[in-house]
Amino acid sequence: MAMKSEKLTFPGAGGEMLAARLELPAGPPRAYALFAHCFTCTKDIFAAARIAGALAEQGIAVLRFDFTGLGASEGDFANTNFSSNVGDLVRAADYLRETRQAPKLIIGHSLGGAAVLAAAGQVPEAVAVATIGAPAEPAHVAHHFTEAREEIEAAGEAEVLLVGRPFRIKKQFLEDIEAQRLEAAIAGMKKALIVFHAPRDQTVGIDNAGKIFTAAKHPKSFVSLDDADHLLSRKEDAIYVAQVLGAWAARYLGNDGKTAPPRAKDGTVVVEETGEGRFTQAIAAGPHQLRADEPESYGGLDSGPSPYDLVLAGLGACTSMTIRMYAEHKKLPLETVRVTLTHEKIHAVDCEECETKDGKIDRIERTIEITGDLDESQRQRMLAIADRCPVHRTLESEVQVVTTESR
Repeated sequence: MAMKSEKLTFPGAGGEMLAARLELPAGPPRAYALFAHCFTCTKDIFAAARIAGALAEQGIAVLRFDFTGLGASEGDFANTNFSSNVGDLVRAADYLRETRQAPKLIIGHSLGGAAVLAAAGQVPEAVAVATIGAPAEPAHVAHHFTEAREEIEAAGEAEVLLVGRPFRIKKQFLEDIEAQRLEAAIAGMKKALIVFHAPRDQTVGIDNAGKIFTAAKHPKSFVSLDDADHLLSRKEDAIYVAQVLGAWAARYLGNDGKTAPPRAKDGTVVVEETGEGRFTQAIAAGPHQLRADEPESYGGLDSGPSPYDLVLAGLGACTSMTIRMYAEHKKLPLETVRVTLTHEKIHAVDCEECETKDGKIDRIERTIEITGDLDESQRQRMLAIADRCPVHRTLESEVQVVTTESR
């Protein structure tokens, strides 16, 4: 699960501000990737969002953005063309280079795939390129305007319906896409390439994948998407692309000296430093990714809960779960449970119930809020049950921690 998703803006090739979203993994990114969406789509189309999120789960940060005049980006779509899209892509790579880290992986869907093939040579840090349902030449999209072609040629522009929405297409757009030739750019980009395409793609035929693959130099790979549609509208198709892409890209991305998010078997927790700050930790609890840190006042980055916060979270979660299980077992009309916890060190002499009388002891205060049509005896029973939660018992019992060194 991506722990953070940031909304960003940056200037595009024409100076307009472009809207973007950066999906970040739980730990430090293994690498950054750039995603270009399909023709007249936006960064928030299902496939783009799913693939970006799934790659973030694999430790790859992904920037996806709206091309000029689309989605939440500024500008007039009618004044854009394929060349301006390529320019926007290069500016997106520049933005990552200036603010985070230059993208090592560039991904393009449909016409966005053609754009990344054209832009790849202008992003020297990129070592790998992926296309999904991409046309071999930008002019492929001209078939969308066949009925309006005569009007565009005569009047210089025309309004056409694309995926049910009106777009104004100018003559300069047609002239630009027809002047583009990608074969030389594909052959000369000197980057690893993977081509994803569905054999039954009704929008961009499979022959386009063959032309791209043939033009590219090794290393290159092709993955058939079986019966997926052009937009990867099924969740499983988008996730499949992300899983295969992440595994394929691992060979080329490396870690740039940073630690990839740790992995842990079920029932095991692995914690390791991320290298981001003095205290920042990446945590794997089975398949789940977390992080821990200290507040800035203690010298940390405050990028995650502190170790004591995590202890309180464990006790709070266990408390709520235990009450819920009891209510279900007794068929009680419990609606919600809310647990609030605080931790502090107090002087032992201030604790009348404690056996320890010297130094300081840990004190956890737990407040439980229960809602539902419950009588007083039922509420009191639930509060008593809270003390029987397994984590509570562990904290109050004798605990043995055995430490060994792994070599």
